[in-house]
Amino acid sequence: MPLLLVPLNSFAHGGVERVALRLARAWAADGARVRVLVADGRGPLAAEAPVDTEILGLGTAEPARSLGLAAAVARLAAREDCRLFAAGNTYALVAMLVHLRLGAKAPPIFLKVSNDLVRADMPPLLRWGYRRWLALQGRAFDHFIGLAAPMHGEIVAHMHVAPDRVSIIDDPALTTADLAALATLAAARRPASAGRRYVAVGRLVAQKNFGRAIQAFAASAGADDRLVIIGDGPERPRLEALVASLGLGDRVRLPGAGPAAPALAAADVFVLSSDYEALPAVVVEALASGLPVVATDCCVSMRALVGAFGTVVAAGDTLALGAAMAAQPPLTAAQADAAAAAMAAFTIERAAARYLSLLGATVVADTGRENAILTAETAPPLQIGPAPSC
Repeated sequence: MPLLLVPLNSFAHGGVERVALRLARAWAADGARVRVLVADGRGPLAAEAPVDTEILGLGTAEPARSLGLAAAVARLAAREDCRLFAAGNTYALVAMLVHLRLGAKAPPIFLKVSNDLVRADMPPLLRWGYRRWLALQGRAFDHFIGLAAPMHGEIVAHMHVAPDRVSIIDDPALTTADLAALATLAAARRPASAGRRYVAVGRLVAQKNFGRAIQAFAASAGADDRLVIIGDGPERPRLEALVASLGLGDRVRLPGAGPAAPALAAADVFVLSSDYEALPAVVVEALASGLPVVATDCCVSMRALVGAFGTVVAAGDTLALGAAMAAQPPLTAAQADAAAAAMAAFTIERAAARYLSLLGATVVADTGRENAILTAETAPPLQIGPAPSC
């Protein structure tokens, strides 16, 4: 087995980084050779790092951080057989720098596609540049991993790659222990004595568009309804000002970052208001906890993921989001059980071996960077239930 290289920016909270570290630990436990290269060693995820982790001390400033990560990968790749695992779209720049630096001697590069490739939120000129960036990745990288079956066609179309250069491995957002703990929330949840309790979870950044959730709540909620948004980030001042301007100070709370489980346990409906995503781990957590989901149609996988366990509305339609929040019924016990069973596909334990098989199956042809994936595993289409109409 070649050395698996995993470059990461830091140990700060982040779904991409958490999944990458958990995968690396699982690979190492299975006997694989894994090296995690971390630009900045600060952050709470350090406890999840595998034994062979190197802190590079590059700080947080870009582009110096990406350049430093790429240089560290290139040094290792120059002296031994490696595979480069870019754990999300954030790391495509690092992978591209390695490719440009080493040329035909670059290690095979595997990109886990962790975000939307359409980006309808972008203005036209920026979207034009983004599409060309994706096409460059399609020519430079060897293989692409999508997080759910609907992403396969999206990756083929927007990365301009052959279908056999794309594999689907359901996003390993949870461990089996997480899954069991979330199932207990469904069993213990009780209806609120008055009003409905909505919860949203994520970093307070523009992509998540929590302002839309707040405005949807303002347009549709009853006097006893409550909305809690778990997370922190640069959008906090703007969101707090919006809450105040709408007179919702006693009904909308932003308590900061913290574990999602207590908020999920106390909620009736989970709300996702993002402009774009790939496959949001928080939706997997919510469904595993027995909560119905009301979400924007922010990625190609959302309707299949939510299925019969919630409602999906157009990403730009705030009024439709509010109406769906108000109308969404709780899941029945049978629905909650079915949702938890469907979410069992999204575990580290299930995904780790599939990744190892894929990462170890690359054969570099004599002609250069032409790669054949011998055991690329493609999951069957995610079929949870009929998607609701908007």
